[in-house]
Amino acid sequence: MSDPSPHPASATAPLPRWSIATPLIGWLLLGSTQLNLGLSGGMALLHSVLLAIGLFASVLAAVHHAEVVAHRVGEPYGTLVLALAVTVIEVALIVSLMLAGGPSTSALARDTVFAAVMLILNGMVGLCLLMGGSRFKEQTFGLLGVSASLATLAAISVLTLVLPNYTTTAPGPVYSPSQLAFIAVISLVLYGTFVLVQTVRHRDYFLPSDATGKAAGDEEIHAAPPSNKAAGLSALLLLVCLVAVVLLAKGLAPTIEAAVAAMGAPKALVGVIIAAVVLLPEGVAALRAARANRLQTSLNLALGSALASIGLTIPAVAIVSLLTGWTLTLGLDTKSSVLLLLSLFVTSLSLGTGRTTVLQGTVHLVIFAVYLFTTIVP
Repeated sequence: MSDPSPHPASATAPLPRWSIATPLIGWLLLGSTQLNLGLSGGMALLHSVLLAIGLFASVLAAVHHAEVVAHRVGEPYGTLVLALAVTVIEVALIVSLMLAGGPSTSALARDTVFAAVMLILNGMVGLCLLMGGSRFKEQTFGLLGVSASLATLAAISVLTLVLPNYTTTAPGPVYSPSQLAFIAVISLVLYGTFVLVQTVRHRDYFLPSDATGKAAGDEEIHAAPPSNKAAGLSALLLLVCLVAVVLLAKGLAPTIEAAVAAMGAPKALVGVIIAAVVLLPEGVAALRAARANRLQTSLNLALGSALASIGLTIPAVAIVSLLTGWTLTLGLDTKSSVLLLLSLFVTSLSLGTGRTTVLQGTVHLVIFAVYLFTTIVP
């Protein structure tokens, strides 16, 4: 995917007009969906196409503004800004859908979180490793930061998505109220500790290596940072873009559901598609960093997004469940549990040496293909 703005704004360059106009157009398209015009046939299809175009344009604008903010605040704060912004909006969307759907949405959070983790660990990481390896043969990254991320992700994933299948206080793949409250607190503790380590106590673990300065993106790294005014405006526009992305994805959901039903595929595929759309801003930013030989930034963004997705979503939906009394289904089925554990195991091996080639990228993408295929043909 091409990017109209290959470099973040400098201290003196104004923000590109397209990056300001795009979110406004996205919100106009959102307004058209709220009018309930009763379109049908070709007009309905045209409207869906316009929503899709607005969505992808908003993604590009979000990536641009995220890079402006990241360039101003530096790493690893920049990747954390985008990961947290996307995740907070994603959590708000899940909670709103749960409150609107009632008890019938008991598995919505589990399905969305699992899809996000599989998309990130295998799809996003796999594409970054394959693209970077194809262009530079071999890429390096800081092993300490990635190991810390993977250890936290493995613990929080198994505790929230696998362990509920084996507890006995409540029958089925669910936690009892006290267990759910405990796991919600544990999730926040794990994620909060990770953010503390990433940004304060061991920030150097997550910084790009010196070799990265000789990468293709060297001129971007050493360019003058944007002014506070430009960074502040980009931060505001980033939020506007991300909300537009999520709401446009929600507006496209009926069209996606109809297309999935026409294919005869399981309804779970809808959740995968929506999760992929919501993760597009992070995915595009991670791929651009990998193409610029900044794999450390790509992995910070990918693994940080996976951690934020679980660490913030599970406590939020747990609060909804405890306040409403609705049962929250968290445990994965056997097939999904195997794929999750395989993904965590392979990721720990492929990122365990500090060096990657196209082989690791291919392995991750093969697992991702198996995940998609078994979702469609369970």
